[in-house]
Parts: sequence; C-alpha cells; structure tokens
Amino acid sequence: MTILGIETSCDETSVAVVRNGREVLSNVIASQVELHAPFGGVVPEIAARRHIECIGSITDEALRQAEVSFADIDAYAVANGPGLAGALLVGLNYAKALAYVNKKPLVGVQHIEGHVCANFLEGGLEPVCAGESKSKVSASPPFLSLVVSGGHTLLLAVTDYDTYKVIGSTRDDAAGEAFDKVARVLGLPYPGGPEIDRVAANGSPDAVAFPRAKVRGYDFSFSGLKTAVVQHVAKLKQADGTCSLQGLIPDIAASFQQAVVDVLVERATTACKNENFSHVALAGGVACNKGLRAAMETACREKGIGLSIPKPVYCTDNAAMIASRGYYRLAAGHEDDLALNAFPGRMV
Repeated sequence: MTILGIETSCDETSVAVVRNGREVLSNVIASQVELHAPFGGVVPEIAARRHIECIGSITDEALRQAEVSFADIDAYAVANGPGLAGALLVGLNYAKALAYVNKKPLVGVQHIEGHVCANFLEGGLEPVCAGESKSKVSASPPFLSLVVSGGHTLLLAVTDYDTYKVIGSTRDDAAGEAFDKVARVLGLPYPGGPEIDRVAANGSPDAVAFPRAKVRGYDFSFSGLKTAVVQHVAKLKQADGTCSLQGLIPDIAASFQQAVVDVLVERATTACKNENFSHVALAGGVACNKGLRAAMETACREKGIGLSIPKPVYCTDNAAMIASRGYYRLAAGHEDDLALNAFPGRMV
C-alpha cells in the first residue's frame, strides 16, 4: 500500500510517499525558520499562509522524487492534531480534496503518534548500540517511546502498531519549550533548542548546580528548572553591574541541558525496566539533541536496554512519519470521511 502523507501542524510543510508503512519513497520538507526567526517564535498566521503558498509544489516534488503519480497512491494520511489550528486546516483540507478527487481513502493521524512511527521507517535510524548489538534498520513493538518536542514530553507504552498508552507526561513546560525559553534568556537566536545544543558543546555540564525535579511516577516538570536559570542569569547581571554574559553562556547552557537530559534519561530507563520493556525508542524534535542522544545511548548500554533513535530528518516534523502512522491505522481498520476535523489540542 502506497500512502501519501501530509504534515502541516506547525512551521514545516511536508509531503511524503511511503510504501507499506516503512519504505520511504520521498520525504520533502519546506522549513519556515527564516520567516519566523525575526519574531523569536512561530507566528500562527504567517505559518498558515506559507503552508497555503507551497503545499501544492511540495506535493508535486514528493510525487516526482517517488516516481509515482496520483494514480499510484492508495490512500492519504494527514496530521490533524495537535498543532496550530490554521496550519493544521491547510493540510487537512488539502488532503480531503485529494482523497475526494482521486476517490481514495483518507485517514487522520495524531501528530505525536506519527513521531513514534519515525522509528518504523527503513534506514531511518541512527546506528546506535542496542544492548549487545547494533540497532535494526527499523524498530518493532513492543517498546517504550520517549517523545520530546517543543510542545510535548511524553512516555508512551507502545504494545502494538495501533496501541499507544501514555504512562508519563510533563506537568508544565515541555522540554523543548524550556530549551527555547532558556535560549531567549541567554540571548541566543531562534530556534533556541539547536542553539543551546551547539553552545553547550563548549561548556561544562557541572558548572552550575541546576535542580532536577522529582515528581510522581514517570511524569516530568521543567518549569522550576527554567526559573532557576532565569534567576541565575539575573544574579550574574546584578553582580557585575552589566547585562553582559559573555564567556558564561556555554557553561550555563551546558548545565541546563544536562539537567534536562538527566531527567529524561532517568525517567525513560526506569519506566522501561519497571514496565517490562526491553527497548526504548526516541522521538520528537528534541531527539536531535546531541547530549540527549549520547546520554541515552550510554545509559541503555549500561542497563542492557535496546535503543533506537531516528535520524534527525525524521525527528523533526516530517510527512514520512505521518504516512507510516496512516498505514498502520488503515491496516487496523481505521478510516475517516470528509467530516474529519482538526483538533489543535488533541492528545494520544
């Protein structure tokens, strides 16, 4: 089955063609980073308008790269939540039109579940150590998934291709949101997450003793850590009587990043052991973070836990993961009609 996937939940317009949920024939992404950078974050109206402007050409390019036509597409999968309402509606209505005109099935995809499915894409994983052996070209359930993005931090028990259960989530800020806010405090450019990761490489993770929140079960909390960074920066500015942090930013960034990574790794590996999973699958944009990837690999190797980490292009928002999830939803008997709506706040 050949699925055309569409992803417009935030500020990437992406269309992909994926066969049988795993074989990526094409995955075209148009980023809007340069459009939103002057504002220090995503402007919803600008994002939606840009999706409208380029979704047609992106679709044409995805079909061209896959060497297929609309006649070869068996179904359409589209992200319909969570995300920005206007942005989601662009992709959703475009997918509805394609399904209607071509008389093919339509299926809505939960964006977070799509991120998990990045681990199913053949050749889409980094060659990290998985217990005693190298990771496979793609993962298979059951496994525990740690989903870390700008809007979500979740632990999901994935027991089958169509069975997801949340066992842990953030009580306040998502990890990616904390990265962006701290980057702003440090005067780093947008997008903040990659900038923190870059700057942290030149700092000491032990320079500042930032807190690690302890909350019930497998939940997360990063609001207190963010506040601790803000207060630390404020004290430094008061101490020298200036607003310059030159020379101190790498240590602050590295210490903050380590505090986030320590919590993510500890929760994931503990939950994996307690819930009887032998494998952890990373997912979401923050899974691109070099510090998190390295720490997860080290911890999983030490604890004998398998690990899969998608390549960066499949960690950030992309349509290949949406097409993959759409395939498994259709295989489980799910199909939507033209009344399918967008759900900006929809969760797993």
